[in-house]
Order: sequence, then C-alpha cells, then structure tokens
Amino acid sequence: MTSLNPPSLPAAVFWDMDGTLVDTEPYWMESEVELVQSFGGQWSHDDGLMLVGLGLWNSAEILRSRGVDLPADEIVQWLTTRVQEKLDAQGVPWRPGARELLAAIKEKGIPTALVTMSVRRMAEQIVSHIPFDAFDTIVSGDEVAEAKPHPEPYLRAARLLGVEPRNAVAIEDSLVGLASAVASGATTIGVPHIVPLPQSEDHTLWNSLEGKTVDDVIALAQSRAAVR
Repeated sequence: MTSLNPPSLPAAVFWDMDGTLVDTEPYWMESEVELVQSFGGQWSHDDGLMLVGLGLWNSAEILRSRGVDLPADEIVQWLTTRVQEKLDAQGVPWRPGARELLAAIKEKGIPTALVTMSVRRMAEQIVSHIPFDAFDTIVSGDEVAEAKPHPEPYLRAARLLGVEPRNAVAIEDSLVGLASAVASGATTIGVPHIVPLPQSEDHTLWNSLEGKTVDDVIALAQSRAAVR
C-alpha cells in the first residue's frame, strides 16, 4: 500500500467517534440505565464505565448478563436508536477542539477515516452534522468481525484508504481504543475523557484537542517515525 502524500505528512488520520469527536458517552450511559431498569435491574455509573470503547455486541453480552432478556442484536439496535433519539432531541455534543482540528487536517489534504464501534447509521448521523466533507471513509462496528481492542477496525481503515497503518495517526479516548490503534501500528494519541488513560511509550497523551493544530499532529508523526 502506498500514500500520495508527501513523506513529511501522515498518510492518514484516523478518528474515533464516541468520546473523541463527540461527547456521546453520557447518552450511551443514560440509555444503558433505561434498558437495564426496564428489566428490573440496576446499572450504575461504574457499570457504564466498563463499556466505554467496547464493541456494541460485547457490551450487549454484558448487559444480557445483568438481566436484559433480549438477543444481542436487539440490544444493539435498541441502544443505538435511543442514543440517536437523544442526538436529535438534544443535539450533537462536540468534544472541545475536535471539529477545528479535523477541519485543519482536511484543509492540509491529509486523508481521514472515522473508526467507530457504533453502527454505521449512527456514524452517518454524526457525520451529517459536520459542515464540510470530513471523512474519506467510515469503519463502523457492524462492519468488522473483531471489535476494538482488536486492531481490525484500524487495519480496515488503512486498507480502505490505501495507506500503511504505521504511517498514519489515530486519535482515541478509551483504553480499548488505544489498544486497538497501537496494535495496528498507527501513531496513537490518547485524549482522556470519561476514563483516565495511562502514560505509556506506546502512545502520546494530550489533555485536550482544544488548541491543538495540524502542525502538532504532523510533528508527532514525524517524531514517531524518526525512532522506528
């Protein structure tokens, strides 16, 4: 695989969605509470933290173990629909600096992919609210055999864009997302949100995307490439 970008630029930038591009995790947690309580169970904030970043079908099995008496596919569809309803009613809550950095990356001519464990219909709903052509491709949770923390989602994004993962940058907010991106070989940025992220030589932590520029992304990619 090759990239048409100059060597000085990342071959692509991969974006996680929930918690990285948009602050939808509270919508998911509220929906999980509603679902579990409808079956007579209890679901705490700490329970919700367990599911941050997980593939929806993995999350569904955990919810089934807590008394939600529905097939996994139905749980995924119910939760997705409920979160989409909240997005329609309450709006899309963007993470600080995310849209601005995404726009700057696009203006620089760097290919982008949205790599999310949400299903495609929700990813497309989010993307429709971005007032520019934000992503060259989308990889969603219903299109991969292995969910994050497996590297398959990011490897698929790289294949779709025709780039080497090690020449790309990934931006994530969750532990399982970081693991997926790092395992793919991409230079990985962790932006903590709902859950804390550890310091590691395998990834770089930024406290926020607010104030970060495309030059910051390029510099990080170049510094990582220099030590490989």
